[in-house]
Amino acid sequence: MNSVASAGGQVSGAARRAANHPTFDKLARFGMACRGVMYALIGVLALRIAFGGGGEEADKTGAVRTVAEQPFGTVVLWALAVGFVALALWQLSEALFGGLHGMDRAEAVFRTVVYTLAVSTILSFLLKGSTGSSTDTQSKDLTATIMEWPGGQFIVGLIGLAVAGLGVYWIREGVTKKFRQYLRVGEMSPKVQDVVTKLGMAGYVARGVIAVAAGAFLVHAAIVFDPEEAKGIDSTLRSFAELPFGPWLLGLVALGLILFAVYCFAEARWRRT
Repeated sequence: MNSVASAGGQVSGAARRAANHPTFDKLARFGMACRGVMYALIGVLALRIAFGGGGEEADKTGAVRTVAEQPFGTVVLWALAVGFVALALWQLSEALFGGLHGMDRAEAVFRTVVYTLAVSTILSFLLKGSTGSSTDTQSKDLTATIMEWPGGQFIVGLIGLAVAGLGVYWIREGVTKKFRQYLRVGEMSPKVQDVVTKLGMAGYVARGVIAVAAGAFLVHAAIVFDPEEAKGIDSTLRSFAELPFGPWLLGLVALGLILFAVYCFAEARWRRT
């Protein structure tokens, strides 16, 4: 038993050393910049929807297709794939060895899943020439599958509450400026601190609003026992446009995503890892 525990400790120690290696740190920061690119693209696509431009889905699938259509798009997509692999590994190491607890650990696990899905979408396009299903289709298919399980309706409802809860947590992080604790603010000038803080506040609130809405749609899908009521990022954003003053609301959320993209670039420079 002691030998097993010793072996486990050695593996854990090796994983921590790998996560703290300067090369891994640089890759993680590169990944943060890649995340900024993705959020910027989704925000721009959402702005087009808000003001009648239509176009690609406002999610990672639409973002990947948009990049692929640009000169040197394939090269950029490979770079994004590397960046998101680094982010997924970084968040996995944070969840397992970062000493996180509660919502912080849950957020790290959630991010690991999201970044892994982003890698899957990018590689699907690079290797197969297709991004596969949109987040809306994926959400509906996954919801339908879970609903077929024993107690599946209840599980979907719990997942919806968890997603909405994460959204509330993000909104709270933005309003209370909690995200600043992850930054090396001492290395910033007062003016830069102020700008980065405002970018983070807007971005976290915008992401939180989207997550709360997506979670609410999942809960509704569970209540009515209809997986078609589940929505991915694109449909969730489009649902804002159907509300009173909807295009302006969607425009504000889209602007928040773009501001968060800028925050991601600042995070790549000053994030504690």
